[in-house]
Amino acid sequence: MTSKKSINVGIIGFGTVGAGTARILIENADIIERRMGLPVRLKTISDLDVKRDRGIKLGSTKLTTDAKEIINDPEIDVVVELIGGYKPAKEFILAAIANKKHVVTANKALLAVHGEEIYAAAEKNGVTVGYEASVAGGIPILKSLKEGLAANRIESIYGIVNGTCNYILTAMTNEGRAFGDVLKEAQAKGYAEADPTFDIEGIDSAHKLSILTMLAFGTPVKFEDVYTEGISKITPIDIEFAKDLGCKIKLLAITKMANGEVEARVHPTMIPESFPIATVDGVFNALFVKGDAVGNTLFYGRGAGDMPTGSAVVADIMDIGRDIVSGCVNRMPVASFRKRQQLKVRKMDDITSSYYLRFAAIDKPGVLSKISGVLGKNNISIESVIQKGRQAAEAVPLVMMSHEALERDVRKALAEIDTMDCVGGPTVVIRMEGNGKA
Repeated sequence: MTSKKSINVGIIGFGTVGAGTARILIENADIIERRMGLPVRLKTISDLDVKRDRGIKLGSTKLTTDAKEIINDPEIDVVVELIGGYKPAKEFILAAIANKKHVVTANKALLAVHGEEIYAAAEKNGVTVGYEASVAGGIPILKSLKEGLAANRIESIYGIVNGTCNYILTAMTNEGRAFGDVLKEAQAKGYAEADPTFDIEGIDSAHKLSILTMLAFGTPVKFEDVYTEGISKITPIDIEFAKDLGCKIKLLAITKMANGEVEARVHPTMIPESFPIATVDGVFNALFVKGDAVGNTLFYGRGAGDMPTGSAVVADIMDIGRDIVSGCVNRMPVASFRKRQQLKVRKMDDITSSYYLRFAAIDKPGVLSKISGVLGKNNISIESVIQKGRQAAEAVPLVMMSHEALERDVRKALAEIDTMDCVGGPTVVIRMEGNGKA
């Protein structure tokens, strides 16, 4: 047991999440102390802008524009990095670790790209890195994977981990509006950034999936190995077809163990309305996790925002504080597994899925058989066909639902079909999951 009288914290970054973290540490100080047995003291906050009023009574907390004051302060036990991005966040974190300080971060992009270097530095220096807030805001999914589900072989995770995309798809589904229109609304409401690329093109979700996959399977996962596809090409017509099929379209982060290889992919996915996360709408996040012993589990909540994300940051601070008090620092491996293994991340060409295929087919005899022939030649079996509207000699939507097929075969077939005279444009492809197998 330690003789410390308090756990001292320094926060680098006083933006949205930094302010939420500070507010929780100050306003919930009593319950935090009761749970910990000693107070958590917010000693210093560093930010380039220390004059703007965040509406928080900081008391004796010092404000500075120099992050090194926190990193080099011998009294500070935990350095919290909340500035985001790669630089200078990485340098600040590594400097803090070198100074034998524990670190808490919400920086999913940094961990997805440079996590292995950070984890190794922490292990070498005997300190902890907490990063619960990097995935799904206030939902304790990483702690659940590391501790609550530790006895399980994780079989699969399906996650709605980007609130911006979920808000857009929800509005498109419920109101029949176009993607661009809803995106503008999301930006006006503050749900989407001025440059929404990271969100709508799936990059943010892929950062988070890299971390989830690493924790679920105990293997390093390079961000560039995560297949990534966004929602910007989703149209109202595909959402309407999904409704006809009893499905919804969601941007899913999916990871699975498949014959000793790991799948890690982010893309729009058609799922049955009965699938557990199909009803998760708006800016909310949800993760459906299947373990061999526990079976199906569902985690739901707010995936972003000052207080939900700040809640996860403070929980990590408290975990580290408890370990310091108990004299058992580094009880939990930074990357969850003491013995990690290098598993192969399966290439997208090698995954199998069911597929929704929408062709712009010229409405004339023989077109259906020609398309079906190419699909059959490439080992793709059709489960059902839907055709709406008939306009002779004009392109009309023709939808085919496939049985499970190999991605490579689907791409090969479509490369041929899309060049045919009877098809009026590129085929729309949406992968399908959850068809009774959850």
